[in-house]
Amino acid sequence: MNCIIIEDQPPAQRILKKFIEDIGSLQLKGVFSDAIQAMEFLNSNSVDLMFLDIHLPKISGIDFLKTMSNPPYVILTTAFSDYALESYEFNVVDYLLKPFSFQRFVKAVSKVPSKSIVKQSDEALLDNQQYRKEIYIKSGYEHVKIIVKDIIYIKSDADYTEIITSEKKYLSSEPLRFWEENLNQKFFFRTHKSFIINTSKIKKIMGNQVYLVENIRTPIGRAYKETFMKSLLK
Repeated sequence: MNCIIIEDQPPAQRILKKFIEDIGSLQLKGVFSDAIQAMEFLNSNSVDLMFLDIHLPKISGIDFLKTMSNPPYVILTTAFSDYALESYEFNVVDYLLKPFSFQRFVKAVSKVPSKSIVKQSDEALLDNQQYRKEIYIKSGYEHVKIIVKDIIYIKSDADYTEIITSEKKYLSSEPLRFWEENLNQKFFFRTHKSFIINTSKIKKIMGNQVYLVENIRTPIGRAYKETFMKSLLK
């Protein structure tokens, strides 16, 4: 995802550049100290996202947005909260209040409605022919069919795994490794030593928690977090 920074303060520029580098899936295409420079660049270059300071020389970030008929996605950055309400009139993705943490930065970027973020439809999941659409698990003397797209998450619990759907919970004797190998890894991701989640069921990510449909929260393990976040944003 191509992005630019429009920020007149060198310390803020350095922080944004570092955070962008740390995410890895963002490609920084330019850093500009005022909106006029950025406008000239945008006239001849395609950009997906811009990090835009509100208080800029020559023309403010808000006034700059008013001049644009088809702007890229925008994450506003400012040391002042006064403009928060006005900014959302321009459908900005998020509003970062300085100083902000890397965690808050990642949360803002994860809101960008881009193809880079995994938000596949049920139809897209069904169209994939490489992986199973249905899986049968043994339950007592029966084999129960589970529709793969209905799975919200899978949890390892001692000698069995729990498969959670919106309808009910199923128990399987298969280990978590079995599910990792047999479910489409584009849509099912291991976020913890004990959890695999269906990324199409994600509502938001905050800190070390993934918020899923049905008011479900699952943890993100430290060892899995970087890979997980990169997979969502690439």
